[in-house]
Amino acid sequence: MGAGTRVSPTLLSRGVSIREGRTYIHGIAVADLAEEFGTPVFIYDAAHIRAEVEAAKEAADWQVAYASKAFLCRELARIMDELGVHMDVASGGELYVALSAGFDPSRIVFHGNNKSVAEIEFGVAKGVGLFVLDSVAEISRLEKVAETAGRRQPVLVRVTPGVEAHTHEYVMTGQEDSKFGFSLASGAAEAALGMVKSSRWLDFVGIHAHIGSQIFLLDSYTKEVDALATLVEAHSPRLLNLGGGLGVAYVSGEETPGFDAWASQLYAALARNGIGRDIRVMVEPGRSFVAQAAMTVYRVGTVKRLEGLRTYVSVDGGMSDNPRPVLYGSGYEAFLPEAADAERDQVATIVGKHCESGDILIRDAILPASLEEGDLLATPVTGAYGYSMASNYNRVPRPPVIFVDESGARLAIRGENFEDMVRLEA
Repeated sequence: MGAGTRVSPTLLSRGVSIREGRTYIHGIAVADLAEEFGTPVFIYDAAHIRAEVEAAKEAADWQVAYASKAFLCRELARIMDELGVHMDVASGGELYVALSAGFDPSRIVFHGNNKSVAEIEFGVAKGVGLFVLDSVAEISRLEKVAETAGRRQPVLVRVTPGVEAHTHEYVMTGQEDSKFGFSLASGAAEAALGMVKSSRWLDFVGIHAHIGSQIFLLDSYTKEVDALATLVEAHSPRLLNLGGGLGVAYVSGEETPGFDAWASQLYAALARNGIGRDIRVMVEPGRSFVAQAAMTVYRVGTVKRLEGLRTYVSVDGGMSDNPRPVLYGSGYEAFLPEAADAERDQVATIVGKHCESGDILIRDAILPASLEEGDLLATPVTGAYGYSMASNYNRVPRPPVIFVDESGARLAIRGENFEDMVRLEA
């Protein structure tokens, strides 16, 4: 973020406005929400999420599934269900949350590289629409469970296409050396497809592939389609699930690829490879729907100025509510929601309250020199992989999550308290 005044509007949700320096979301002052719900707090713009989902649905004649690992709670599951999209879950816990919100199980796609027998039994019993098979052992497990249940289970086979997307190594999933899926190059995918298609209890619906997360270069998706084309021609799937991973801008200067551009890239690649419209296409955006929808609001606890070295601004959260900077070196920006027009004229390092030197949210944040202890500080674009990856490190309670739209603010997840820190203990 360069020196100047306001944070870039491209990093804020659609419902955010700034008037006379104060930040509002759907007409409610962010400071008032922080006062009512406490800090830290995740503030989600529910209308923004709905708008992004609708934009994805309208971009192409494809099926859209929300990748719930980005963020999931019952309130969000209800929104996705109302919008009629599918949902990608990657564990029995995510499946349970979706079902507890009333989400239609026939529109659930059950992922995961190591589903337990208990998770498979749970999914089959609840009528999950599609299982994504990830290993030979899982094929055998699902066959046995389906036979016991007397239900022929629709499935996708996850293929590792050998495509290395240009992203962080921890969120690359399409390369040969991956824990996910059946290798295309080694012939494992071909063998797995043969096993599934010959099974009495597995209904082969299609092929799934996913090449990674936070992808900005759309030609990575062209490479994915090119790699899968021969397998698609040989096995005539009814559905081709090309995964998600579309990148999102976190700092000024980054540009989020649109759903229209993504669709155009995919369908051009499909057409060039002779993959016709008779095969349904599914995509699984997650971050694209929820990242920009939220901001996290903290309160500044201490400001420590080390002459000639650095200024540390400590907030009342940190790596327990946003581990991405620690895990991936991810960049964020920050601003003061009560002084959004203030000149940003100092460089400071925003750190959390955890007993860890690496507990850094933003290493070189540009903030007003007038910042004081007690001020509110907001980091935008925290709606994906913040709360969903949150922890209780140092026994710090996880923050509340609130949803805001034209109808007002409502609590989606209450903030934890100290009693919650021992709630599960004997």
